[in-house]
Amino acid sequence: MMAAVGAGEGLPIYYSYYDSPVKIVAAEDGTPQVWRVAMETGGWQRDDSILDELVFATAGEVSKRSAEEFVQDVERYRSDYLSGAGPVFALYETAAAVLDSARDERRNPTAREQAIVRGIRRRTFIMFEEALRSAGDPAADPAVGG
Repeated sequence: MMAAVGAGEGLPIYYSYYDSPVKIVAAEDGTPQVWRVAMETGGWQRDDSILDELVFATAGEVSKRSAEEFVQDVERYRSDYLSGAGPVFALYETAAAVLDSARDERRNPTAREQAIVRGIRRRTFIMFEEALRSAGDPAADPAVGG
């Protein structure tokens, strides 16, 4: 399997796996590692068991994502499954309010509203990843959002 990804070649790679954000990154020795967002904490949980499924797209619910799409997916996922207090959660509420307003008015978000939400999510991604890194999460990478 490792030959399909290569020893660190072309990594990281980002995916949506059954609506769960997933990334394949290179370990220090170059071997691929799979990390999924943990629904309970928003941190990263290692799950190498799905590597073949991702790389060979054997599941119907697997799609490759750009870094920007991945950041948006991660923050949408975190804001849907996590709750709490503090600046990140206040920003999640702001993004949700923008989207809820459009939904309540039975319309698609405007280009400006979409840009606002994308910007908020980039910011919350960096903030969340920095907090994870400070807490010792080995897969945290705030640079992806920048």
